Amino acid sequence: MVGEKYIEHFKKNFTLGYPVMLSQLGHVMVGVADSVMVGHLGAEPLAAAALGNVIFYLVMTFGLGISYAITPLVAAADGEGNTTQGGKVLRHGFAINVIASILIVILVMVGGRILFFLNQPEQVVIQSIPYLYIITFSIIPLMIFQTYRQFAEGLSLTRQAMFISLAANLLNVGLNYILIFGKFGFDPLGLNGAGIATLISRIVMAGLMFAYVFYRPRFIPFKAEGFHFGSYSKDLFRRMLRIGIPAGFQFLFEVSAFGFAAIMVGWFGANALAAHQIAINLASISYMMATGLSAAATIRVGNQLGRKDLPVMRTAGFTIFFMTILFMSMWAMIFIFGRHFLPTLYIDDTEVIQIATSLLVVAGFFQISDGVQVVGLGALRGMADVKIPTIITFMAYWIFALPMGYILGFYLDLGVVGIWIGLLSGLSVAGILLFLRFNHLTKKMIGSQAATNRKG
Repeated sequence: MVGEKYIEHFKKNFTLGYPVMLSQLGHVMVGVADSVMVGHLGAEPLAAAALGNVIFYLVMTFGLGISYAITPLVAAADGEGNTTQGGKVLRHGFAINVIASILIVILVMVGGRILFFLNQPEQVVIQSIPYLYIITFSIIPLMIFQTYRQFAEGLSLTRQAMFISLAANLLNVGLNYILIFGKFGFDPLGLNGAGIATLISRIVMAGLMFAYVFYRPRFIPFKAEGFHFGSYSKDLFRRMLRIGIPAGFQFLFEVSAFGFAAIMVGWFGANALAAHQIAINLASISYMMATGLSAAATIRVGNQLGRKDLPVMRTAGFTIFFMTILFMSMWAMIFIFGRHFLPTLYIDDTEVIQIATSLLVVAGFFQISDGVQVVGLGALRGMADVKIPTIITFMAYWIFALPMGYILGFYLDLGVVGIWIGLLSGLSVAGILLFLRFNHLTKKMIGSQAATNRKG
């Protein structure tokens, strides 16, 4: 009976998780497609893409984190059978996400020229800035897409966003080919063409996701509250921001650590930065797919919390941790055994490939830690526990990982590999602490519930 119980959880987790994994893969494959195609232009444009993406992924992941407040609240409302509350969360989430995306665009447009002051190769910076400005505008349609995606996922409907993301990714690849290299009568736009392709594909993605939620009969009970403006609640805004802003900072602390690591790598030159871009691009594939399991953790935990079935909530969370370890172990093997081949998909520069090969070994070793920490964040977010996890991520990456990476890279002369070993250490600390946090909280909640039941 115990085995059957866990098998049932595996099935539910996989059914929820795999569409989100493929949907997240669609997001990251936009960057992978850009890097692979831009890599054919040479090391300098590839390094420029890496530098622009440092800033872009910082602001993008913060925005995505804010949008993640929708899923646990909708999942909890669904567990209670409260469609009115679910519609209100959608309406308030849309307002938060649109305002946040506009503020992000303004921030990058005003502060983008900071790249000139980061001691990077000048030609790399010159190519990077217009690309950064173009892809930054894609934040607005991306956040609109996220609004309706997170709402649907809160209702355990995860496949539609997957299909839309994959379709948009195919569109992006086609537009990349046309705009980067100048096909079918278009002028070759190089790196900027990759940015324009990303912007167009995300506009299409947002439109399709909105149409799905607006027209599907399944969402009719939510329309009265979800699709009109006005009558906003300060309390609900506050509640959502209490989840969304810390969640945004959780992603920001991790991504900014990797971003600052890229700045440090750039001090070793354009080839080192191009190699870093290849390795981080590949590692982001497994990471973003792990965020699919993280989303499944948020949905399962949030839904069972709404039902007040705490033992099932705990079991569901632990099965997702186990699934993540298996999944990320597979990716570790792919990176380690494929380290000589994978960089050749991006570039034919011997020095860049050699550096990237070394980085993929480190990436292989941090796969399990990376998966456990992101699933831990998702499971805790489903319980609306975001403050302590935010502190954990800050300490792990900015107090532990980056200083260690700097010491190993520059003082102990391990170079780029030393910086990546520092990142490995931070991911390991975060993964262990977040897992322990989930274990402690769920035990405590079950004990409190049992005590209450005994008194009753």
